Amino acid sequence: MTETLLVETHGAVLLIRLNRPAALNAINAQLGKELLGTLAAFETDPKLRCAVITGSEKVFAAGADVKDMVGKTTADMLAENYFAEFDLMSRIRKPVIAAVAGFALGGGCELAMMCDIVIAAENAKFGQPEITLGVSPGMGGSQRLTKLVGKSKAMDMVLTGRMMDVVEAERAGIVSRIVPLAALVEEALAAAQKIAGMAPLAVLANKEMVNAAMEMPLAQGILFERRLFHSLFALEDRREGMTAFIEKRKPVFTGK
Repeated sequence: MTETLLVETHGAVLLIRLNRPAALNAINAQLGKELLGTLAAFETDPKLRCAVITGSEKVFAAGADVKDMVGKTTADMLAENYFAEFDLMSRIRKPVIAAVAGFALGGGCELAMMCDIVIAAENAKFGQPEITLGVSPGMGGSQRLTKLVGKSKAMDMVLTGRMMDVVEAERAGIVSRIVPLAALVEEALAAAQKIAGMAPLAVLANKEMVNAAMEMPLAQGILFERRLFHSLFALEDRREGMTAFIEKRKPVFTGK
């Protein structure tokens, strides 16, 4: 546990709860540092294979903490390269699931979109309301949102600051699935445990393939996928998985 996070391990799964209730889990410098430090440690821990990030039942994260930014100048932001530290999220090879209840706004919406899977409760709402403060998304919101929902809907959200309810968010592609609020963390942990039970190196390869699809032209992406597919045939886990299928038993993966 840190000052801004509650951290638990559930077997091979790391559960991270954002914990600044008085500030609606707004992402300040301390929370950002502690969250990214926790995720960096998760990435290098061989016992952990999947992570879940969640907030409270009422709010995932209500954006970046305006109190941290209100006094800063352009020179300050450039010198500090503000928000650049969140580029770490793009370099984490292990899967990360966002379990979202309540408001995911601004930096909170951006944090959710940085994750690989977004499981949302029935009360979840997403938005990029930075324009109402006279600024813009700064943690990748304009870019990831547009790739997920398309130009017109992204423009609608970014230029008006309106929120998207969970049904629209699932339909638009931000949310993977909607679950009852009371079951949110349980469902997210179950999904994480299922991923953690797969062949670890195959999980890394599959995540890399899907992320590549967001960046590469189709022909290049297909070639990239095929080469990773071919490379998995060198693994003991590939042989174990196929042999277990033929023998109608559960595979025992070793990460080799």
